[in-house]
Amino acid sequence: MTFSGQEIEKLQLQAGEHLFMHASQVNDWKGNLNIFVKGKGVWVEDIHGNKFLDSMGGLWYKAAGYGRKRIAEAVYNQMLDIESPPSMSASISQIELSSKIASLYHDNKARVFFVSGGAEAVETAIKMAKKFSILNGKPNAYKVISRRYSYHGGTAMAVSLGGALTADPMGPLMPGAIHVTNWNSYRLPFDGSPVDVAIKCANEFEEVIKHQGSDSIAAIIAEPVSAAYGIQIPPAEYWQRLREIADKYNIVLIADEVITGFGRLGEYFGPMNWDVKPDITTVAKALTSGYAPLGAAIVTKKISDAFVGGDKETFKHLITFGGHPIACAAGIENLKIFEEEDLVGNSKKLGFYLYEKLNDLKKHKIVGDVRGGLGLLAAVELVQDKKNKKVFSSDFNISKILPDLIYKNKIVTFRAGDIISICPPLSINKEEIDFLVSGLDESIKEISKILNHN
Repeated sequence: MTFSGQEIEKLQLQAGEHLFMHASQVNDWKGNLNIFVKGKGVWVEDIHGNKFLDSMGGLWYKAAGYGRKRIAEAVYNQMLDIESPPSMSASISQIELSSKIASLYHDNKARVFFVSGGAEAVETAIKMAKKFSILNGKPNAYKVISRRYSYHGGTAMAVSLGGALTADPMGPLMPGAIHVTNWNSYRLPFDGSPVDVAIKCANEFEEVIKHQGSDSIAAIIAEPVSAAYGIQIPPAEYWQRLREIADKYNIVLIADEVITGFGRLGEYFGPMNWDVKPDITTVAKALTSGYAPLGAAIVTKKISDAFVGGDKETFKHLITFGGHPIACAAGIENLKIFEEEDLVGNSKKLGFYLYEKLNDLKKHKIVGDVRGGLGLLAAVELVQDKKNKKVFSSDFNISKILPDLIYKNKIVTFRAGDIISICPPLSINKEEIDFLVSGLDESIKEISKILNHN
């Protein structure tokens, strides 16, 4: 597939005039937008014919990799059969995918509420937790406890959870949104051993519950590994303590697995690493590997049974395109590939390999920390001073310089500043990991010179 200079110039002009890119400043890309036209495995090709390794798996989602023709065919066949059924009915793909997801979940009797994406999954889980609380004798339970700097979606309600620094100012937050200390393995928020500090962080949830009154708290929500906060992997005791607290006070425990669900952490669902069973799990991204928009709230039988009964118990929540049949068809074929190629096992095995290779980057003066080892999700943190973990000030402009350096080394990423996030397709192999780490090595070497910290 080739494009003439005139065709490329026309596309750049059209984009500059009409495209509203997500979470980016027009002036940063106008006239020089990266346009990709083809993908295969972990590789993508831009409009100029250059090939790059996608180190972020799209937007954290390209689990099965690019170019899966059979997923496209599944979508095509579903559209030929029936693209979407009449209102308040179902398609076979919706039914089969819900059953498949339940079979992979810790509760095989779970129900699956399909939506269009991650933020909708979180909105659904929160509404569900609040109504579940009301139906179970807690009529005033509207508060939700989340962790500072977490990210749970871009909608007005979702940005209230965690208050991520990346969110635009929205005015007053959702009533009842309460934030507690997040886990940070590199900069422990309290003195003590990592396990003791993790338990202390988890205990903050209990302190809030005692202060606010357990009858006012509907849910606790957290990511198994906080991607927005720099790929922070907690000890097992952290999530185990959250489960204990939720049980003690009859509070719904929600695991936000929009990023980590379906193999990213070396298990189909992240808390399985710690033998923890959430009440509701939100998923999206890897569910279809990005081939079609789809998300879901996976709900244990204990929670979903509360909504079985009459009109009072009905969960009156509707998403027009939630669980669209063509997206569900993509999800079914995607999960078949997961099983046939053992992508979850590959994530676990090569997650260790990636982490070991990345640790070699600590030879650089500016590499302060490397996080990973739990599946194919990792981070390299750059610091001005290793001894005191001092961060580079915004004056150094790392987030503007580093992505371009990495791009020149044939790697594409959208998360490279003080923290370089790494989330490749689960189909990646050792040779491709070697290429990725080598490119990062060279990029860090180059920026060290620019920053005069080599």
